[in-house]
Amino acid sequence: MSAHRGGVVAAGHPLSADAGAQALSAGGNAVDAALAAMLTAMACEPLLTALGAGGYMLVRPSAGRAVLLDFFVEAPGRARPRDPVAELMPVAISFGDAVQEFHVGVASAGCYGLPAGIVAAAQRFGTIPLGELAAPAAAHARRGVALNRAQAYVLSILAAIATLTPECAAIFAPNGRVLEEGDLVRQPELADALERLAAEGSEPFYRGEVARAVCAWVRERGGRLGEADLAAYRVIDREPVRVLYRGREVYTNPPPSAGGVLIALALTMLDRQPSPPPPDALVAVMERVQRERTQRFLEDLDDPGFAATFLPGGALGSTTHVSAIDAAGMACSVTCSNGSCSGVVVPKTGIHLNNMLGEQDLNPAGFHRHPPGRRLPSMMAPTLVCGPEGPELVLGSAGSNRIRSAILQTIVRVLDEGMTAERAVRAPRLHFEDGVVYAEPGIELDSLRAAGRQVAPFRALNLFFGGVQAVQRDAGGRFWGGGDPRRGGAAVVVP
Repeated sequence: MSAHRGGVVAAGHPLSADAGAQALSAGGNAVDAALAAMLTAMACEPLLTALGAGGYMLVRPSAGRAVLLDFFVEAPGRARPRDPVAELMPVAISFGDAVQEFHVGVASAGCYGLPAGIVAAAQRFGTIPLGELAAPAAAHARRGVALNRAQAYVLSILAAIATLTPECAAIFAPNGRVLEEGDLVRQPELADALERLAAEGSEPFYRGEVARAVCAWVRERGGRLGEADLAAYRVIDREPVRVLYRGREVYTNPPPSAGGVLIALALTMLDRQPSPPPPDALVAVMERVQRERTQRFLEDLDDPGFAATFLPGGALGSTTHVSAIDAAGMACSVTCSNGSCSGVVVPKTGIHLNNMLGEQDLNPAGFHRHPPGRRLPSMMAPTLVCGPEGPELVLGSAGSNRIRSAILQTIVRVLDEGMTAERAVRAPRLHFEDGVVYAEPGIELDSLRAAGRQVAPFRALNLFFGGVQAVQRDAGGRFWGGGDPRRGGAAVVVP
C-alpha cells in the first residue's frame, strides 16, 4: 500500500469518482484510483466505455519516467483480410446545435484493448488487488445504476445505436422503451465479466472462451474481427511526447495516436505568443494545427521518430476520462472509448463492441483502409503538466475531434489565466473545424466575426465540446479537481 494516503480523482460520473476516492482512502495509489474509476465507469457510463473498448493510460510514478500504456483498438482482419465485410450502418447524431454522423454495426468493430490494459496497469503499477477494485463496479452493474441527467441525455441522442440489435436493446430499452433519467441500467453479464477479469486476468478475453464467443458472433454477421486478431493483441509501452509550455513540461500521447502531437504542436505555437491568448489567437492556432492533419500526416503517424520530425525544433465520440494524483506524487491520466458504440452486444460475454472502424475521425481516408494489426489514430490524449515539484495538472477529455481543443483550452485556463482545475473545466470553450468556429456562451465572439470568421454559437454548455476531467496539486500538497458538467463529471479530494 502507499505510504501516503490521500489525493484527488476526477471522473465522468460521481460513482466513478467515488470508487477512485475509496481506493485512495484505502491506501491505494493514483493508478489504483484510476482503475477503480475505469471499472465503475462501465456500469454507470455504459455507452461511453465497455470491455469492448480501447484506451491509453499515462503514468508518472512519484520517482521515475513517465510512460504511456497503449491499449487502443487495432484494425482486425489478420486471418482473412480480403474477405467481404458487412455494410457499415450510418446514424446521424444531433447535439442540438450540431449534427455528426457515425457508422455502427458489426462491421464497425475493431480489436478491443481494455481488458488487456486494465490487467497490465494493475500488475505493473497497482497496489490493491484487482478483485477489490472490480467488486464495486460489478455490484453496480448487477443491481443497476440509475441514469443521471447527463447519462440519460447521452442515451437519448444515441438511442438509435442503443436499440440497434435485440441484445443491446435488452439493456437500454428492456420493455420496448428507451430508458430515461432515473431508470436503472442493469448489466448482469458485465458484472460476471468484470469478476472473471479480476479472477482470471485477460487471457479468456483474448485467447479463451470469451474471445471465441465474440469472434464467432462477429464473423457470423459479416464482421472482420477474428481469433487471430485477439490472440495477437498486446499492450504497448510508448514514450510520451514532451514539450515545454510556460516553463512547465507537458507530457501527452505519442504517435501512432494523433491527438497528442497535435496538442503539443498547438502548445508550442502558443508558447511563442503573449499570455493569455485571446479567442482569435486560439482559433488561429487551431486552424494551423488542423491544416497539419493531412493524409500524409496520418500515413506517417506509424513511423518511428515521427513526433521528433513533426514538432518544431524537435519538440463525441463516446469516450470517458479519469485523472488522479496521489499524496506521494504519482499521477495517472487514462482515457477509454467505445467510440459511439457499435450497438453489438455479444451474449453471455459482457462485451459491448466498439465502432472504431466506423468513426470518420479515425478513418478520414475512408473506411476499412487500415492494414490488420495497426492501431487506429485516435484523438484521445491523456496529458499531464509537470513543474519543479512534480505533477501539477493531470487531465484528458472525451469528445471525438474536439478532444484536442478541450485539453488545449483547459491547460491555457490553468497556466495562463490562473484558474483552478474546477473553474478551468467549467469555463466556456470554442472549437475550430472545417472553417467554422463553434462556441459556447461566454466566449467573446466580436473579434472573431470582425476577422470574417464563420461562427456557430451554442445556446448552452454542451458535451459536443468534450468532457474534461482534471486534477491539480500545488507545491504545498493541496489538491483540486474538476469534473466536467457537460458529461456529468465529478471530482473527489481525499484528505
